[in-house]
Amino acid sequence: MEILSNRINNLSESETLAMTRKSRELKAKGFDVINLSIGEPDFNTPTYIKDAAKEALDQNYTFYPPVPGYPDLREAISRKFKRDNNLDYPADQIVVSTGGKQALANAILSLVNPGDEVIVPVPFWVSYKEIIKLAEGKAIFIPTSIENNFKITPDQLEKAITPKTKMLIFSSPCNPSGSVYSKDELKGIAEVVAKHENIFIISDEIYEHIIFTGQHQSIAQFDFIKERVITVNGVSKGFAMTGWRLGYIGAPKIIAKACDKLQGQFTSATCSISQRAAIAAMNTDPTQSPDLKMMRKAFHERRDLMLGLLNEIPGIKTNVPDGAFYIFPDISAYFGKTNGKITINNANDLCNYLLETVYVALVPGDAFGDPRCIRFSYATSNDKLIEAAKRIKKALAELK
Repeated sequence: MEILSNRINNLSESETLAMTRKSRELKAKGFDVINLSIGEPDFNTPTYIKDAAKEALDQNYTFYPPVPGYPDLREAISRKFKRDNNLDYPADQIVVSTGGKQALANAILSLVNPGDEVIVPVPFWVSYKEIIKLAEGKAIFIPTSIENNFKITPDQLEKAITPKTKMLIFSSPCNPSGSVYSKDELKGIAEVVAKHENIFIISDEIYEHIIFTGQHQSIAQFDFIKERVITVNGVSKGFAMTGWRLGYIGAPKIIAKACDKLQGQFTSATCSISQRAAIAAMNTDPTQSPDLKMMRKAFHERRDLMLGLLNEIPGIKTNVPDGAFYIFPDISAYFGKTNGKITINNANDLCNYLLETVYVALVPGDAFGDPRCIRFSYATSNDKLIEAAKRIKKALAELK
């Protein structure tokens, strides 16, 4: 007799978390592992945010908060949307969740019926596909290439739409490619969706504060489409608050209410102390914050450092990502090569080879829908990046 449900049996483990687990296991055995697999800033949460959390404890914010979040936090998020993105989301159109991942799951599960199609540009963040699967929807993938910076065109989107299409989901800046859509590019996408009145857009903007050229753009800025956009964001990446577990959406009221209803049956509200700390984060003007400027500058320098190091390795093909803290190079030139003991048939083989021989943890591109590539996270120190590149170059040189 089958014990587990089909739902859980059909669900895949997060490949990013799997690689992180493997690297931790090796590290626990005493190996000097450099983990470039996890998307986590290596900076500490800014002091003023931690102070807000301490104050919340002293003020006894230790009881159940409202399911969609404290009213003053939702007001702060509303002001943030207007200040940073020129978006009008009143507090009753905002739902605070336990991380951006839950915010995404809430929205997908609230909108997608069995058999509905969800368009997903490739590469995509690993959990999109699995959450769509949980909703019993069907992911429709649009391939991209390193030559066009891993971005879809309006024409590609139009061709992917069918009568069953319910949603488009994408991230900008993108995990794993670091690609950033411009205002004109987003407008082109919005114009295609606007022609099909039953399609919604989930815009994942969790990396909005980590952008190196120009200004972050939100697809909800276009009046002709904003009532069909769910904007997802959170504090994990831009404010170095991964462990605080707080994400949020701005959405049409009917969708916000649905997410509130769903969340009420799963987790209820996210942590009260995290919410009080998040008010301090939301009240931060990113253009004036020394902490955010410092982190963005460091990521920019690390991107340039890592690109330079990777471009010195034969067979690795890169582009220049404009945001986030990832590089997603094409490493297919190594497929079919061997060191005499191990043959590299795919990106997964290459990642395992690098982890087991030189103790550098990366994530294969299959996890993100592109089997030609692997994802490097450069959210770590310059010294570790230099050492990792040195080890990788040595290991790859042994493949013939």
